[in-house]
Amino acid sequence: MKVVNLKQAILQAWKERWSDFQWAINIKKNFPKGATWDSLNLAGESGVTWDSLSLAEALLEQAMIGPSPNPLILSYLKYAITSQMVSYASVLTAISKFDDFSRELCVKSLLEIMDMFSHQLSCHGKAEECISLCRALLAVAAWLLRAAAFNSEPGGGESQLVVCVERLERLLHSPKNRALVHIGRLEEPASWANVEQAVIRVSENLNNLSNQTLRSKLEECVSLVKSIPVMLSLQADPPSRTLFPSVHALVMLEGTMNLTGETQPLVEQLMMVKRMQRIPSPLFILEIWKACFTGLIESPEGTEELKWTAFTFLKIPQVLLRLKKYPQGEQDFTEDVNIAFEYLLKLTPLLDKADQRCNCDCISLLLQECSKLGLLSESNTANLISKREHSPRLKTSENANIQPNPGLILRAEPTVTNILKTVDADHSKSPEGLLGVLGHMLSGKSLDLLLAAAAATGKLKSFARKFIKLNEFPKHITGESSKSASVRALLFDISFLMLCHVVQTYGSEVILSDPSPSGETPFFETWLQTCMPEEGKILNPDHPCFRPDPSKVESLVTLLNNTSEIKLVQMKWHEVCLTTPAAILEILNAWENGVLTVESVQKITDNIKGKVCSMAICAVAWLVAHVRMLGLDEREKPQLMIRQLMTPLYGENTLQFYNERVVIMSSILEHMCADVFQQTGTSIKLPMEGLDPVPYRNLLPVREPIREGLSSQFSRVLHKGWVDSQALHLLESLLHMGGVYWFTNNLLKELLKETRQQYTVRAVELLYSIFSLDMQQITLSLLGHILPALLTDSSHWHCLADPPGRALAKLCVWCALSSFSSHNKSQASARQRKRQREDIEDYNTLFPLDDTQPSKLMRLLSSNDEESVNLSSPGDRSMSSSLSASQLHTVNMRDPLNRVLANLFLLVSSILGSKTAGPHTQFVQSFMEECVECLEQGSRGSILQFMPFTMVSELVKLPALAKPRVVLAITDLSLPLGRRVAAKSIAAL
Repeated sequence: MKVVNLKQAILQAWKERWSDFQWAINIKKNFPKGATWDSLNLAGESGVTWDSLSLAEALLEQAMIGPSPNPLILSYLKYAITSQMVSYASVLTAISKFDDFSRELCVKSLLEIMDMFSHQLSCHGKAEECISLCRALLAVAAWLLRAAAFNSEPGGGESQLVVCVERLERLLHSPKNRALVHIGRLEEPASWANVEQAVIRVSENLNNLSNQTLRSKLEECVSLVKSIPVMLSLQADPPSRTLFPSVHALVMLEGTMNLTGETQPLVEQLMMVKRMQRIPSPLFILEIWKACFTGLIESPEGTEELKWTAFTFLKIPQVLLRLKKYPQGEQDFTEDVNIAFEYLLKLTPLLDKADQRCNCDCISLLLQECSKLGLLSESNTANLISKREHSPRLKTSENANIQPNPGLILRAEPTVTNILKTVDADHSKSPEGLLGVLGHMLSGKSLDLLLAAAAATGKLKSFARKFIKLNEFPKHITGESSKSASVRALLFDISFLMLCHVVQTYGSEVILSDPSPSGETPFFETWLQTCMPEEGKILNPDHPCFRPDPSKVESLVTLLNNTSEIKLVQMKWHEVCLTTPAAILEILNAWENGVLTVESVQKITDNIKGKVCSMAICAVAWLVAHVRMLGLDEREKPQLMIRQLMTPLYGENTLQFYNERVVIMSSILEHMCADVFQQTGTSIKLPMEGLDPVPYRNLLPVREPIREGLSSQFSRVLHKGWVDSQALHLLESLLHMGGVYWFTNNLLKELLKETRQQYTVRAVELLYSIFSLDMQQITLSLLGHILPALLTDSSHWHCLADPPGRALAKLCVWCALSSFSSHNKSQASARQRKRQREDIEDYNTLFPLDDTQPSKLMRLLSSNDEESVNLSSPGDRSMSSSLSASQLHTVNMRDPLNRVLANLFLLVSSILGSKTAGPHTQFVQSFMEECVECLEQGSRGSILQFMPFTMVSELVKLPALAKPRVVLAITDLSLPLGRRVAAKSIAAL
């Protein structure tokens, strides 16, 4: 049989009326060896050159020439399909090229051909063949939609439309087919545009259909087509429970320890939890408010209570305002806020207790704040306020005259801005006016109110910078009178006291985070870094900073010892403060050696604290560092001196605002001494009445091993179901004492010994929020050390059995996602920054860094089971066989977290490929399921980029993961190789 091309071969067969079997034999004789049946473009055995047409396309083209199909040629095509001479992809592609829908018989024949394999669309060939199937399904979906649009026009054929809709339903109801179309869409965006245009035409014609059943079926098909691009972001059913301890604990943690933190990191962390746990918006907002009210009720009186009030009434409304900007789906965010308040109003005991504590109607104030920010409509606000059943006898005779904190905080917020403007003005000519403002700030709880309002609104750093500048102002002395000398001394003293108070209340990071523009370090910053005791900071009393010029020390000792009171004129207070510690050492030595009596020392300490409280603070700061270095029997005199310095001096010659300054001084000194006196078991009673004790001190039981303390504290938290402020402080103390690895390892042991399903779920949520104390370092320990040790040691595998194994998998994924999403954004909070980095080992050892020596990670990420890849250097890898160069080089493999994640996925990959099954393989399945579960919620493309593509074929062997949606989630569909791997895996399902 000598023919010039495929068309002639088909025509000859038709003329001679060959049977389909006879046709197949003859066509095979002339078929070129080595070519596929789908692309006949090679030279045949007998020198025949075939056209570059697929066999299916050539047969269909010849069969559809007339008004009705050619039955003989169609029989050849059907035989080719059943005998697998042609692929499904080539047949579907050929069908999609027929566009004359007015020829009903032809269209009907094509639909019948589709029926031949509509129930068994699978492909076990190479990745390229599977990609061809994706493109073909996309093309045929567009073809069916165009046919449906044509037949739904006025005067269209309803019977033909019914048949088209049936085929569309059959195609689109299969998740596998939709997944393959999804990949085809990414491969050929232009073809997807054709689908979208066809969908618009069909939607416009829906009103033309009188048959309601047919119309609803077509609407469902349109809906399924529209769902294809968002297959991975479709929300799963929300959980049935109403309590979410992670949200509660995160809000408690932020309100207790990080009021000064920026709003955006908290918003992103909350959104991460909302997505991972699929929390409905109203319940999510409700949980935030519940945590705020709990914090208000439980906070210790004084500064902590004001901080919680500012957090609740100033910061959280701003958090909600930012949450409003995130896409909410179809639900309106203001309606979610409204529903959340409806739920909150039903928690009458909680609201009553908060109202009693705050001495006001808290919910009404909150509603008004939310309304001002546009979080609630006016009508909803009025409706909610009317529903609040007020607790009886809110006002009593005792509290009738007490101003409620929420009202004070809300008024303090604009005052902060005014004070910042006032301090900024030029006061060099008449500083007395500024002194009046500062004095007013010192009265009562004004300072704490203003600081709390500034912290909650992000203005505290600015506040601190202004007061550092103010503290520098008295350095410049010209000829001064006694009046101007006292004003200068007071400006220095008040600003110094305020700054010390800010450091102790909100941490030194507030002051030290921004370097001075001039390059010169201000006095207070220098003193803070070298001389001021803080929690967890050990000072060296022999440090050179405590050894100033001996002549200045001698003159200060003489001044303190001989003068009834210090003269203020020409006094350089910055120098005095830096000289005071050395002077105190001289005085202490003289007292120890019998040169000075107790009465003489009392006179000296009176002199120190009599005018400027800053001197007493500098003296006690050094004494605290000194006492730490002494034996118990040597501490009596220094401790007595501390007590003398802490006792206020009541006399007529004290400077203005002395009583107010002493209250702040006593509070600062108590904080300074708390650690050292707790260390020695000495109790220190403050001489000032009305001062609140330092909160959250002495939380750990005496002489109890910290391992037992951690275990018992976690048991209490687990039983209670949520973490309170006191528990957070205690857990943070244990984290400091034991270190990251110890803390993480022992808490995981608590999780793994829990076998009750309900409690393991709760434990995961609580541990996730506890780990937020230092998420970055804890994640490195968890994924880099503890988890690999559990997975690689068979003696530990029994610990990974469900339910604790599944719970651990969930916790690991949550921690990995949270750390990965935030670690490049420098979002470490103040409480985390003050901890030293605790990278337990050099994570660089996990992989070589020399790009010319490709690491095991790169080899596995780049490998493809169909092709051998030359990995001499990243630049030599072709796009067809590896990840894109951009992806390999945008992932910074010098970063410890990236290395830990890459190493973990290599370990997971090796477990899947091993022959040993057990709880560790079950853990891997749970881990991957949780990755997919979290990624489906819209947080795509993060940690799974470290997964080797070779893992996909192993994962789909696990029944729980053999789903199209899973494959789409775990492969990077933005890369050609990712799409090929996904297509091959899905097509084989």
